[in-house]
Amino acid sequence: MSASSGMPRPRSLRRALVAVAAALGLAAAVATAAGAPASASAPAPPTGWTQVFVDDFNGAAGSGVNTANWQYDTGTSYPGGAANWGTGEVETMTSSTGNVALDGNGNLLITPRRDASGHWTSGRIETNRTDFQPPAGGKLRVQARIQMPAVTGAAAKGYWPAFWMLGAPFRGNYWNWPGIGELDIMENVQGLNTDWATMHCGTSPGGPCNETSGIGNSTSCTGTTCQAGFHTYAMEWDRSTSLEEIRFSLDGVNFHTVRANQVDATTWANATNHGYFIILNVAMGGGFPDAFGGGPDAGTEPGHPMTVDYVQVLQSSGGTTTPPPTGNRDAYSAIQAESYDSQSGVVPESTTDAGGGQDIGSLANGDWALYKGVDFGSTAARQFYARVASGAASGVSGLVEVRLDSRTSAPVGSFAVGSTGGWQSWRTVPANISAVTGTHDVYLTFTSGQPADFVNVNWFDFGH
Repeated sequence: MSASSGMPRPRSLRRALVAVAAALGLAAAVATAAGAPASASAPAPPTGWTQVFVDDFNGAAGSGVNTANWQYDTGTSYPGGAANWGTGEVETMTSSTGNVALDGNGNLLITPRRDASGHWTSGRIETNRTDFQPPAGGKLRVQARIQMPAVTGAAAKGYWPAFWMLGAPFRGNYWNWPGIGELDIMENVQGLNTDWATMHCGTSPGGPCNETSGIGNSTSCTGTTCQAGFHTYAMEWDRSTSLEEIRFSLDGVNFHTVRANQVDATTWANATNHGYFIILNVAMGGGFPDAFGGGPDAGTEPGHPMTVDYVQVLQSSGGTTTPPPTGNRDAYSAIQAESYDSQSGVVPESTTDAGGGQDIGSLANGDWALYKGVDFGSTAARQFYARVASGAASGVSGLVEVRLDSRTSAPVGSFAVGSTGGWQSWRTVPANISAVTGTHDVYLTFTSGQPADFVNVNWFDFGH
């Protein structure tokens, strides 16, 4: 949420034509989504884009969010973090379905409430995943279709709904803001017909990113006001151009762009060389509302929810993955995971692991990758090693399996993996395998008893 609140926390012609067509397709998809009914599904990815996360908030009325996707932030701060979420807001966040619930029509409701004693409660959720970032040479688009709380004027005093992102290094630290970066895709206060978008970075106060205000801009909702109807709020992070930039849009119309050359290289790297997680919340009071008239008072009406139709993350690969070798692969040298010959469910992405390059991510139950012609030689391999990372939630895990020559053959070996502390927190995991000689097609398969993503893989090899 905007640190304007004073928070202490946290090309060829053909290629150009293809890029223009892809951009127009994406804008058309956003425009269609903006005019769709309240229970609309997230739009299908346009050509050249892959969906890497979505929640349509389908479920029974009164039920909580899908905890495979989201975790609740509760209380008045992160554990050991700044009081009042670092912003001065006055509510207590809860996991109660009175504050955070599905409406049974494909929407999420985050509803501020006030009790008889005048105390406010509300809701704040964030994605379990912290790995949202564009691949090298590609783009990331994070968007949501939202109706802001339908309250205006004096009755809206203190309302502060937001759809935003924080850099992954913030999770578990809570005192490294704003250096790790914050991307505010949508913020609104006091029921105004205004959408603010901001990037926070650098040091506070002041610094290269003008903290605590950040680098921001605003625009108005058209057609219907932000409070009277659904609109699509989006951030597109683009690494496909020579100058990296982050663009913010409302209903497909860009109104704010932050470019890498607006700050020094170290500030930009500290804010962008890692993944992000997504946050949805409705705060009451705090620095941002204070700047527009103050926090909630006796005239503020509780019970007006922010209504979220869907949250969707899309990726455009750009760049190229490591190509498969033309001859046999050496089983005893690192095989880059992104050099598969074919796959299902695999998403190449840039990695911060030693050596850089790409890993394969978004790996969940039933996904697989094929590596043809792996030469084990005449002395049997009995060990398998894989470089893996996981930011999966507590209790979420699965198996990384090795199968030979057929995706349905019995595994020759496997190991279980759960969270390693982050989707770019890498470790090398060994496993015993049955003796293997000769040349085989190797399948990496991913099996779990639950549907959530549970692992990324950077490389693998074998040993005797």
